[in-house]
Amino acid sequence: MLDRLPFLIGLRYVRAKRRNHFISFISLTSMLGLMLGVAVLILVLSVMNGFDHELRTRILGMVPHTKIESPGGVTEWRSLAERLMERERVIGAAPYVEQQGMFSVGGRNEGALVNGIDPEWESRVSIVDEHMSRGSLEDLEPGEWNIVLGSILARRLGVGVGDRVTLLVPEASITPAGVFPRLKRFNVSGIFSVGADLDAGLAYANIEDMQTLARMGDAVGGLRLELSDLFLAGSETRAIIDELGAGYRGLDWTFSHGNLFQAIQMEKRMIALLLTVIIAVAAFNIVSTLVMVVTDKHADIAILRTIGATPRSIMGIFIVQGLAIGTIGILVGVGLGVLLALTIADLIGWVESTLGFQFLDAGVYFISDLPSRLHWADVRDIVAAALVLTFLSTLYPAWRAARVQPAEVLRYE
Repeated sequence: MLDRLPFLIGLRYVRAKRRNHFISFISLTSMLGLMLGVAVLILVLSVMNGFDHELRTRILGMVPHTKIESPGGVTEWRSLAERLMERERVIGAAPYVEQQGMFSVGGRNEGALVNGIDPEWESRVSIVDEHMSRGSLEDLEPGEWNIVLGSILARRLGVGVGDRVTLLVPEASITPAGVFPRLKRFNVSGIFSVGADLDAGLAYANIEDMQTLARMGDAVGGLRLELSDLFLAGSETRAIIDELGAGYRGLDWTFSHGNLFQAIQMEKRMIALLLTVIIAVAAFNIVSTLVMVVTDKHADIAILRTIGATPRSIMGIFIVQGLAIGTIGILVGVGLGVLLALTIADLIGWVESTLGFQFLDAGVYFISDLPSRLHWADVRDIVAAALVLTFLSTLYPAWRAARVQPAEVLRYE
């Protein structure tokens, strides 16, 4: 019977009597603190996981994992692509011609990066064809001088499918009349939207048209590669350059978006640490609750000791009580956090439609909606950390309870 005392009495003490309403209120406050801390931590980590996932799928789905270039251009690019595709980690290759330029139409000017692509090859390394809101990459026929614009870029220029835009490139054409900037008029044949900052500064044209504009002949700027593991892009790029030898250079995605990815990872760790401190504060509120309970239950402790309860059993009573308070708060927090993590995107969408206000601008925040991706491993770690903090917060009050001397207490009863 005594073996069950810590568990039974600990659970009984969770519910205070009428004269212990203040202690009950402190217990409720501790539960609420743990509940909110756990729920917010699950929600925030899920949102950070969502940002991380969107970075990998949207932005890095448009940005090449690595690029292999040659300063004078790559002429035999088909044989080079076949050679690189034989590597285990390379799962896709496509030629490109890049050209920085400025679009001008109706007095509006916007800078952008124009990628000359082969539509048939581009789908091997990019997800742009999956995010065409109007038109198709197949419309980029050689000699037609068609172009596909990002949705934000098109909106800023005030153009749509069927309109014409002028592209000015930072190269000069020497004519008998003097030196003039090189420019070319394009037909807008499509618009893509990936919901990222790339919509504001990226355009696609046919690779042969861009070769003509850049006066590269049959050469291309290089090859864009997609890898099976983008986090090995740096080492794989170095290995490819070592194999190809002098005359080639490689640039992986970490040069253009590595800082963003590292920032998200660092923010995730820092936010998790700060919110864990909030959980710790809520957990250690249990200390004050149990200290007051121990003081209130001195007579009960003394009676239990006189009928044979050991100091270890007395400690167990208050450890069970503290863990019961913490477990209730943690479980409710997990339920609330998981519910919010699974519905936050819809909730934000409803708020945006109701208020007519967009929380995330893709030109500023890289994506246009609030992503959330629940990882059960995060939930497991959060629950484990909260339970450990709760257990630690019960040790001091339980130790004080075990040190109560029955004779001293009962002398005045």
